Amino acid sequence: MTLARLKRLTKSSLMSCAAAFGKTRVGRVVSEQVVEASMRRTRNVTHRGTELTFCVPNGLNHFRVQTFSSKEPETLEWIESIPEGSVLWDVGANIGLYSCYAAKARRCRVIAFEPSVFNLELLARNILLNRLTDKITIMSLPLSEVLAENTLNLTTTSWGGALSAFGVTHGFDGREIDKVFEFRALGLSMDDAVNKLGLPRPDYIKLDVDGIEHMILRGGREVLAGVLGVSVEINDGFEIQAAECRRLLESSGLRLVSKAHSDVIEKNAAFDATFNQAWAR
Repeated sequence: MTLARLKRLTKSSLMSCAAAFGKTRVGRVVSEQVVEASMRRTRNVTHRGTELTFCVPNGLNHFRVQTFSSKEPETLEWIESIPEGSVLWDVGANIGLYSCYAAKARRCRVIAFEPSVFNLELLARNILLNRLTDKITIMSLPLSEVLAENTLNLTTTSWGGALSAFGVTHGFDGREIDKVFEFRALGLSMDDAVNKLGLPRPDYIKLDVDGIEHMILRGGREVLAGVLGVSVEINDGFEIQAAECRRLLESSGLRLVSKAHSDVIEKNAAFDATFNQAWAR
């Protein structure tokens, strides 16, 4: 028996036992306490003198915090280049790693866009843990090209999960996603967020939504005309998206400054064509 098969069987057995135990009165009480305790677990990380605390209820969040400095160092460097006090839109904020870093290290006013119901609680908890409530505003509506209802398709229900798709069924690489959960939501464009909701215009935008970056950029021509810089994650293998993003950013008067990814990403065959591009005016 292979190690991978043994792990799958062990996990399946544990889940079956947990499900059976959870049907008893004692099991329900214990299960509730375990969930509450997991949400109280935290881990500290320090990067270039900035100390942050994050909620770590599962292995995925432990990984995110453990690799804070190594997974996307180019994103951290980009944030560090932002002038203090700037308005940053973090589109695809997930659990708020970069929102919190920008708010604390650069004193940015951050609008954190995150539509996943499984990530919103952690995002809110992390903002509170780092005493950044006055610096970060959560925007739970997904950004898209136009103001319209659509379906948010998720590939995971894990806390801290990613690779979701709003209004489409393809992922970051242009391929069909393996959907496990969905719900309807109202999406809006970047221009709508400013003109209809009154959100502050961004000086800088970090855009990482795993597949519809080009659609979001299409809906933000007015906003893009005034931004000073954009960090956008693009998979080179998704050629239509990559070309459209380049066209929209260049037509807004921005120029490509750098394109990079870390060794952590380079070693992952699924993401080795994915890069964070930094654009500036």
